[in-house]
Amino acid sequence: MSETPQPAGTRGAVDLTSVSALTAPGAATSGSGMPAGPVPGQRPPAPPRVPEGLVVEVTAATLQQALSRTVQVPGVLVLWSSAHPQTRELVDSVTRVAASLEGRVLVLTADLTAEQELLQAFQPLLQQAFGQPTVPATFGLLQGQPVPLFPGVAPEDQVRLALDQLLQAAVQNGITGRVELGPVAGGDGVAGEDAPLPPLHQEAFDAIERGDLAAAVAAYEKALTENPKDADAEAGLAQVRLLERTGGADLAAARAAAAADPADLDAAFLVADLDVLGGHVEDAFTRLLDLVRTTDGDDRDRVRTHLLQLFTVVGSHDERVRKGRTALMSALF
Repeated sequence: MSETPQPAGTRGAVDLTSVSALTAPGAATSGSGMPAGPVPGQRPPAPPRVPEGLVVEVTAATLQQALSRTVQVPGVLVLWSSAHPQTRELVDSVTRVAASLEGRVLVLTADLTAEQELLQAFQPLLQQAFGQPTVPATFGLLQGQPVPLFPGVAPEDQVRLALDQLLQAAVQNGITGRVELGPVAGGDGVAGEDAPLPPLHQEAFDAIERGDLAAAVAAYEKALTENPKDADAEAGLAQVRLLERTGGADLAAARAAAAADPADLDAAFLVADLDVLGGHVEDAFTRLLDLVRTTDGDDRDRVRTHLLQLFTVVGSHDERVRKGRTALMSALF
């Protein structure tokens, strides 16, 4: 796994160290049988009709690339087994719910019977999360970090509740991107291959995955030079810059510095950045809005610019951003 910081507010996140071994030279390729027997269930509904790009069928070779996409877009990972067809019901249920969310969640699926490397890698994760290596199982993914959602086949209302909670956690962590959806897939309704990212976006994701934030910034900046209206590149750039600014920062020390000198804009900016990372979005916005009201000239412009950057990180569709923009206009005029 990369060294991307674990998102704040993801209590219950589990370690993916075993999964990262899949990308190491000489990773084992032999495997054992499935860890769980058949899962009882009713006859599944008809397979969902799904837009292309919403569902990615993960293999050992594509796992890291797929996980890197959840830096910007919340993901849900469904582990199932083709040896036990009942477990496919869960894939369909998750996919139907995700399709109704219009690209706000990326669905990753892994058939642990077909992918023995993934079976070996995920067994410790399943044991840690649920107390036994059982399939099917579902995890949320925020910035590549897994959060256990539920084991077994769940009814669709439970799936929807779990994804709603995942989206709330994603917004708190500034993960507000969307999947670029294509036409509804034919056949069984699940796209077998993930649509490729634009080259510069892929370059940025690869840089983030290896921990090179400066290279990710450069790639997103180049994308915006080529297309100033590229909203995904703008959001990605804002999020990576936030990670750069807060790398190695100590929240207690930052708060102490801001309290000691309320006029220190850099100290206030760092606390606001850390608050957004910690899920305290409204606190961050309030801090900077108060500064807009009490500063003028170049200082006010610096505060306004920083606040707009945090709006971009959280996402324009978030209600707190809409309220924040209204409050900013009032403070300025």
